[in-house]
Amino acid sequence: MKLGLIIPHSCLLPSSSCFCLRFLPPVDNNLNLSFPVGQRQVKLRVIPVICSKSKLLQSNLMEPGAEMVNKRNFYPPIEPYNTGNLKVSDIHTLYWEQSGKPDGHPVVFLHGGPGGGTAPSYRRVFDPEFYRIILFDQRGAGKSTPHACLEENTTWDLVNDIEKLREHLKIPEWQVFGGSWGSTLALAYSQTHPDKVTGLVLRGIFMLRKKEIDWFYEGGAAAIYPDAWEQFRNLIPENERGGFVDAYHKRLNSDDLETQYAAARAWTKWEMMTAYLRPNNENILKAEDDKFSLAFARIENHYFVNKGFFPSDSYLLDNVDKIRHIKTTIVQGRYDICCPMMSAWDLHKAWPEAELKIVDDAGHSANEAGITAELVVANEKMKALMG
Repeated sequence: MKLGLIIPHSCLLPSSSCFCLRFLPPVDNNLNLSFPVGQRQVKLRVIPVICSKSKLLQSNLMEPGAEMVNKRNFYPPIEPYNTGNLKVSDIHTLYWEQSGKPDGHPVVFLHGGPGGGTAPSYRRVFDPEFYRIILFDQRGAGKSTPHACLEENTTWDLVNDIEKLREHLKIPEWQVFGGSWGSTLALAYSQTHPDKVTGLVLRGIFMLRKKEIDWFYEGGAAAIYPDAWEQFRNLIPENERGGFVDAYHKRLNSDDLETQYAAARAWTKWEMMTAYLRPNNENILKAEDDKFSLAFARIENHYFVNKGFFPSDSYLLDNVDKIRHIKTTIVQGRYDICCPMMSAWDLHKAWPEAELKIVDDAGHSANEAGITAELVVANEKMKALMG
């Protein structure tokens, strides 16, 4: 038998923790409590513990009816009710899909990378009985064609693509959701078309500034993951290690496909090994998928070499005034190595009107329990605002 009493947010505890009482078989001490069960008194031993919220929320102590909020985990898997392909240029055609409620409030999911593509699990952070959920693969990624293509592939091409998709689906305005590179694109899109955005949910803030690229790709994060960094570093000869982004760019654009694949696997594995607070083997294995890793590495590197195609390093921060009025939640893992919290904090300082939720026991991935919980809660709050 497992029983638990949850006392949330004691004023003496950090906001990421709860005070819990764990009940176990009795022993001879004064921590025993008696409970009436039918006509009998049952003795149980009480152990007070401090619980991580994110772990508690995934445990069987938190059954429906005992949750701190109504919904804090993924919705059940769903399938699209509609899919299609949209030709957005002479070169590029985008895959898109819709799931959830056909006449619900529209929300567009902007995936990471760039080059990461969408996955079925991305539908699950939204209530399918409320939201009309739109996913699409950005240029060169996922099911969009041509695969891993860098031609006519810039931030502003993608911003225009989002508008073309909105118009194609006859959606007047929509909520925008983006994590990692998806947060970059969400900021760029909403700053360009603020009148089309009903709300923003952003995760793992990335604004493609030089200090962010240098942290992850030029040796900063190596201080925390020296073992993973060594594999990333060793592909590049010592005389080219003054700039890893440029050195990988050379190999990812080689005329030899095997050279491209080798560079793509190393580039992708470095990110996959650092995306979770506790390394996730399933995530790391994605680097062995040459089709996925080629698009992921080539497109990411292409954007990074070109500084995101932004006119200045602080472009997204400089244009916050254009979206200051939009209801926004920012979810950030405190121990995010890929997109360190300094970026979310910089955005928060420039945009205090946006709600910042820091998850104290999480890294970068949306699949970490605490991140998932806060993303679902953010969407639930948006639902309440939409009516």
